[in-house]
Amino acid sequence: MKTFLITLLFALTGMGCLQPTTGQTPVDYVNMMIGTDGAHHTEYGGIVPSVTQPFGMTSWCAVTRTNKISRTMYHHQDQTLQGFMASHQPCIWMGDYGFMTLMPEINTLKMDSEARKVPLDRKQETATPYYYKVTYAGDKQHSITTEFTATSRASFFRIHYPKTEKAILYLEAGREEDGGGIEIFPDRKEIHIFNRQIHNSQKGVSKIAPKVPLFKGYYVLKYDAEIVDYGTYQDEAINLKGASAEGSHVGGYLVFAEGTADVNLRIGSSFISYEQAQYNLNQEIPASSSFDETKEKVKASWNHYLSKVKLEGASADDLQIFYTALFHTLQFPRETSEYGKYFSAFDSKVHQGVAYNDYSLWDTFSAEHPWIQLIAPERVNGMIQSLVQMYQQGGWLPKWPNPTYSNIMIGTHADAVIADAYVNGFRGYDLKEAYAAIRKDAYTPPARDEEFRWGDRAPWNGHYEARGGLTNYLKKGYVSEEKANESVSRTLEFALDDYCIAQMAKGMGHRQDYKDLMKRAKNYTHLYNPETGFFQARNLDGSWVDAEKGMTEGAKWTYQFCVMQDVEGLIQLMGGKEAFLQKLDRNFDEKHYRHDNEPGHHYVYLYNYCNELGKTQERIPGILAANYKNRPDGLSGNDDCGQMSAWYLFTCLGFYPVTPASGVYALGIPNFDKATIVLPNNKTLTISAKNRKQYTTLTDVRFNGKKLSTPFIRIKDLWKGGVLEFLHR
Repeated sequence: MKTFLITLLFALTGMGCLQPTTGQTPVDYVNMMIGTDGAHHTEYGGIVPSVTQPFGMTSWCAVTRTNKISRTMYHHQDQTLQGFMASHQPCIWMGDYGFMTLMPEINTLKMDSEARKVPLDRKQETATPYYYKVTYAGDKQHSITTEFTATSRASFFRIHYPKTEKAILYLEAGREEDGGGIEIFPDRKEIHIFNRQIHNSQKGVSKIAPKVPLFKGYYVLKYDAEIVDYGTYQDEAINLKGASAEGSHVGGYLVFAEGTADVNLRIGSSFISYEQAQYNLNQEIPASSSFDETKEKVKASWNHYLSKVKLEGASADDLQIFYTALFHTLQFPRETSEYGKYFSAFDSKVHQGVAYNDYSLWDTFSAEHPWIQLIAPERVNGMIQSLVQMYQQGGWLPKWPNPTYSNIMIGTHADAVIADAYVNGFRGYDLKEAYAAIRKDAYTPPARDEEFRWGDRAPWNGHYEARGGLTNYLKKGYVSEEKANESVSRTLEFALDDYCIAQMAKGMGHRQDYKDLMKRAKNYTHLYNPETGFFQARNLDGSWVDAEKGMTEGAKWTYQFCVMQDVEGLIQLMGGKEAFLQKLDRNFDEKHYRHDNEPGHHYVYLYNYCNELGKTQERIPGILAANYKNRPDGLSGNDDCGQMSAWYLFTCLGFYPVTPASGVYALGIPNFDKATIVLPNNKTLTISAKNRKQYTTLTDVRFNGKKLSTPFIRIKDLWKGGVLEFLHR
């Protein structure tokens, strides 16, 4: 592909962004289909082309299949369309909650998801971060066109029906037992819908979380066309002219007046009440707003963030992959506060303040959250405070809130996220409570820790897992395989989180905690078997267990280098620099490295710790090319709320945060000749790699003209702005 200079002219604005003044804008490069396809039914990008604003509360998406855990509502291989959905499903591994579905139909009401399917012609489909449009159901004279745009808490649909056909709007409020409710107010052209389902727990497909009393997703719908009929349904029974229904498999419908061609539908969403949903709608899409005005407002909100990075020397494919990845990182955690207040799924109460939810912490602690610090720093304090609030309202920091606790994945990486933000200078949250929360993770075992055998995705047993196996870890210095599944992974991840907590302890003057936790950060050494050269599970008596046991989502090679907090110690443990390099080479050359999952995302940067930046640089292009492509199956693994994309972005810019709470980036090699990033206070960071594609390595690295003596750079130094230059030695 011919390389060209991005044809945008940027100018600094008061919003602190680089804004294009002519030509295409950054959002125009986003390919919404990247990550929507793949050979395996779950091991692909897991992306859906949903529309909302950055970090938006409610996403709206076309539906090609019924979603659930391990199944999103949209897949590029599907050939039919069955509706449009308000969703809060954050990724393929988690369930949806508080959702609703609608479908414009003609002539005959079709309620069942299979019955209402229509052919989906992708030539008739337009998908962007701010706008979606599709035409379906017949030839030019008998087709329906549905368009929508969406703000954080509201959406705007514009539906075009064929004038000669009966125009119907189908509405689904709930699918399962006690699913939801609907009330139609024909005199004021308004509909109320609530959905109380949480697909991770209550009557859902997998009971891995506690119930959430009083939880509901509320929707207020306002339509502008005249109707001649309406009704509701419950299970399979239709109630003609029925104005309300509540229970399982519940919903309703409208029939518009004969000759109706165009219907505008505005929808407000809330987790608090119908009144709040109406307020959110009035704030974000008031009655005076036009569809096109709303669409342009949402487009501008995306360009505000996407234009913070300008590329030079990028191919057409590069531009689409890069800005799509940037778009992916700006979706989660999602904001769940509604103009100064929020419903907490941790105590079922409404509180004052700012709130976010849907943190895929096992994945996102390593790159997604550090990326948000760089590109959306004004969001960080609110995200940290939200974690603290979950601790205050539920008693523990979460591992994977969706929207409440879930015993999914292992470790307590909220510790790493909080400590990393602290080390990098963020202070706009309750520091005392934040430290109390992460310290509890380190020192307090969960209830029944010695009785219950913990495991990833274990059914909810009435107690939050936190660090399942911690009692054993505190006694032995490792989690034994007799006490918990994934014992090796747990031990390594507990040790990493201990290191992170130690850094915050040090900064806040908790000297004894610091000393104790830094000692525990070395606990990884207890599971290294020098005879096999791998980390290995152990029994309580110290005897070794089968070498392939004790790992989360991987095997012995997957966790061979999972010691981010003490790479120098790991090098010595494995026999010194040469032995370490040999093993690291084997990891890549023998194809043990799996970029499609997160545990090894930092591995390529470990050459730096042996002062071998050139080796890091030689391997990066191959990883990029193999795992990131400009096509629907262009992500080799689940994006997991931005982690895969954040790795790509950092790596393309030439640096990566290997160790959380260390305050340091490891250097790599930029993927482009030049990149410019807008930082706070109108500062800029320019990354230069002149004639990048002519060279395999660029190991002479200078910051503001001064040559760096090691292949690392302090994060705070980089955030001051300037020029990071990669030169051929």
